[in-house]
Amino acid sequence: MNNTSIDNNLLKQIFFIAVIIFLGVVLFSQLQTFLPAFLGAVTFYVLMRKRMFYLVEKKKWKPGAAAWVLMLLSFFVILVPVGLLGNILYSKISFVVAHSDELINSLKIAAEKISDKIGYKLIDPNNMNKLANFLAQLLPKILGVTFDTLTQVASMYFILYFMLVNGRRMEKALYEYIPLKDNNVVRLATEMHTLIVSSAIGIPLIAFVQGVAGLIGYLIIGINEPWLWFVATTIAAMMPVVGAAVIYVPLTIMLLVQGHTGKGIIMAIWGFGVIGLIDNVFRLLVNKKLGDIHPLITIFGVIIGVQLFGFIGLIFGPILIALFLLLLRIYSSEFIVKKREIKP
Repeated sequence: MNNTSIDNNLLKQIFFIAVIIFLGVVLFSQLQTFLPAFLGAVTFYVLMRKRMFYLVEKKKWKPGAAAWVLMLLSFFVILVPVGLLGNILYSKISFVVAHSDELINSLKIAAEKISDKIGYKLIDPNNMNKLANFLAQLLPKILGVTFDTLTQVASMYFILYFMLVNGRRMEKALYEYIPLKDNNVVRLATEMHTLIVSSAIGIPLIAFVQGVAGLIGYLIIGINEPWLWFVATTIAAMMPVVGAAVIYVPLTIMLLVQGHTGKGIIMAIWGFGVIGLIDNVFRLLVNKKLGDIHPLITIFGVIIGVQLFGFIGLIFGPILIALFLLLLRIYSSEFIVKKREIKP
């Protein structure tokens, strides 16, 4: 009789879990387009939770008012500057697309001159034609990405509002329902906070500092469109391994090819000696302050994150891989270590 009762309870549990998994898969498949918005809301929540609790519990603000103030501050301090940088880049891309024929002809002439000097054809004319087709299709794609980004930002703030207002209740529920020991739940929360702060603040901050260093060099050397190169350097600096070198190395080569030997040499010295050095030194300082993420996690995280989420995957990708490895360590301490202790 007891065995039958156990079997019935086990069957009920399996059926219940199967229903939960089925509904979870269905909901995720339908709402996966909002996953970047959800991850963004989680990131902003982790960054704002202490200030939210301070305003509500210490200063006795109403939760709704405190949430609105924090969201507005984040919008003007973080998203507006990012939007301005994106607008600079978009305006230049629009100009390039509008004058793509002139650009292609200039590239063909420059390629022919270089080929005559070195005696080797660098660029196939067919590739030039492909570049022209790519530029013609680029602007509609950017417009689509811009619209998607605005939708994701609006969705992110919608989710973030309810996270902030119900923060204590949400954290208490997570603490109760996560099927782990209390010390592992605390460990999960602590290391998740470190991961998110390190990725969401550290990566953009390092990239911005490199961009500023590049801008100073571009202004000193006299590079045309220094603000455009500043935006490009900042974005490229978020990429692992190559980083800002993707910008200042071709820029150096372009100056040398154009006959500006002095500017080219100074650009190379500034790129490798200043921008690259700032990357290494400042990265050590930021990692020491915010928390270190292994370079391999950053590299593979960026590759996976960009494929999953687009540009914002530069931040979310490393977080996902680091979270996966953290969950493996917690699983080991929660279950495997216990079994080893029981084994005679």
